[in-house]
Amino acid sequence: MKKILIFSLAYYPRFVSGAEAAVREITDRIDVSDIEFHMVTLRFDAKDLREERVGNIWVHRVGVGPSYLSKILFIPLAVWKGWRLCRKEYMDAAWVLMTYMLIPMAILRLLRVRIPYVLTLQDGDPYDKVFGRLFIRPFIPLIDYGFRHAAIIQTISHYLSEWPYKRGYTGAIEVIYNGSDTNDLKDHFSLADVEECKKELGKKEGEIYLVNTARLEHQKAYDVVIRALAQLPKHISLLIVGSGTEEAMLRDLVHSLGLDARVKFTGYIDREKVTLYRKASDIFIGPSRSEGLGNAFLSAMASRIPVIATREGGLAEFMFDGASTPGPSKTGWVVQKDSVEDIVRAVEEILAQPELVHEVTERARAMVEQKFNWEHIAKDMREKVFTKVLGEN
Repeated sequence: MKKILIFSLAYYPRFVSGAEAAVREITDRIDVSDIEFHMVTLRFDAKDLREERVGNIWVHRVGVGPSYLSKILFIPLAVWKGWRLCRKEYMDAAWVLMTYMLIPMAILRLLRVRIPYVLTLQDGDPYDKVFGRLFIRPFIPLIDYGFRHAAIIQTISHYLSEWPYKRGYTGAIEVIYNGSDTNDLKDHFSLADVEECKKELGKKEGEIYLVNTARLEHQKAYDVVIRALAQLPKHISLLIVGSGTEEAMLRDLVHSLGLDARVKFTGYIDREKVTLYRKASDIFIGPSRSEGLGNAFLSAMASRIPVIATREGGLAEFMFDGASTPGPSKTGWVVQKDSVEDIVRAVEEILAQPELVHEVTERARAMVEQKFNWEHIAKDMREKVFTKVLGEN
């Protein structure tokens, strides 16, 4: 049995986004007798166990709980824990989740822990922001060192596959997509569950809900959607599922535009229940300013909900409007970044053309089933990525 050490800033049960969900979906599909996974991650809450098994991963948490000091100390603590695990468990390889986790991996390598490692890029922020943050600039030499010495790099979109070469990497890159939420793809919730969710939300007959289930961050462009809502009929509301750093600003914007009765903030919702909120809604809307791929969009397509989105970053891999974008037939309604007018037009078109909506959502669902299926993704990760990093090919 092989052993792989994972570095991830966050993991279940807290602050789970697409990247962390992808790790669990993949590792849960790899037999425990084949690869044993260990993860070093941050202990965000003092109530969290320092060590526990989550799915097919032995999770080792470092830190002192919900404090800024804990985040500052994460890198040295992660290096120390990683070094001890490599000595105790005899790791065969490592898996670095996202760009910044290259820092502890690079330090370990400089300390002569020379296990091969794979880097997975799932960054949702644009390139300039990822590498231009003030607090990251001092670590750029370590990050670039980490890029250059990776055994293989896996990205979740062709958009992200351009990044490693800019950082000096010269090796192989595998593009393996993320998948949709399995609850959406398997129609996990019943119609009765969905109706109960609508009742809890206070959704009335004839109301139309726009929904987004992404983090409340600048890149997700919730502000543009709110401004568009002000130009749409009053029976249309916006459901914002989740939390993030821009929540206070967005609430102020909603209030200033007199939309308090038409915008619902749910706050944090357990990932297992997010599907219910998508299915209780009518249109998924995410005019993102940047995306690594866009798991939430794929999950909406799996739920047969019409999707309005830009083609920024990895969204261009699956968002096509048939006429004005290259590639397959229409899978959604494409809008330009920061365009209130495009959003208003797209919502009006969807509401006016139910037959087209049915055709497009069925096509998008079929695309997700074929190209963004976790069973296929896990198989590709084992055969195309882990095989190489473990030296089995």
